[in-house]
This record gives sequence, structure tokens and C-alpha cells, in this order.
Amino acid sequence: QVQLVESGGGSVQAGGSLSLSCAASGFTFSAYVMQWYRQAPGKERELVALISSTGYTRYADSVKGRFTISRDNAKNTAFLQMNSLKPEDTAVYFCNAAAYARDYWGQGTRVTVSS
Repeated sequence: QVQLVESGGGSVQAGGSLSLSCAASGFTFSAYVMQWYRQAPGKERELVALISSTGYTRYADSVKGRFTISRDNAKNTAFLQMNSLKPEDTAVYFCNAAAYARDYWGQGTRVTVSS
């Protein structure tokens, strides 16, 4: 059974940091592109960052220089380190795994940044 379980969300003041984790099971984690998406209230879901199976990373312009995506294939876990958080980063953050025409999603973890 495929599972993606996000953790690490919470409330923080602007300028603070949070670290999100995505624990994966039920598929060959190392072969999948891992992505973090977010969805703010009233807005569409947007891609925040991705990391390929070979470690290539890409970020949305809005988070470049503040967020870092990483993965630990030995632990089947992806991470999103978020620094210098802004109120506009407030959203539900979702973990996604994609490969071989398959697409898996976690349930999301809420991040709230207050000014």
C-alpha cells in the first residue's frame, strides 16, 4: 500500500523556520521524483520544489534562496527546509511522488506564518 505521510507543519512568526518531512512507503522511493506543492486558501495548488531521483532540484521563484528540498533514499523520506518564512507562505503543503506515469499524494500538512 502506497503511503506518503507529511509532518512538521505548524504555526510560526514571519522570519522563522520550519522543516517538513514526507515519509514514503509502498513504492521504490529512490526512483521517483519527489515534489512539494502548496495550496493557499482560495488559490490553486502550486509547485514549490522538486528533487529528481539523481538529486537535481528546482524551486518556484517565490521560494528560491529560502527553501531547500532534499531526500534521504535510505530512509525513504523527503524534506523541505523552509527559512525566512513570510505570511504569503501560509498554505497546506503536500508531498507528491511521481514516476512511470504514477502519481502519489500525501494528505498535507498546514503551515501558518503570522506577521
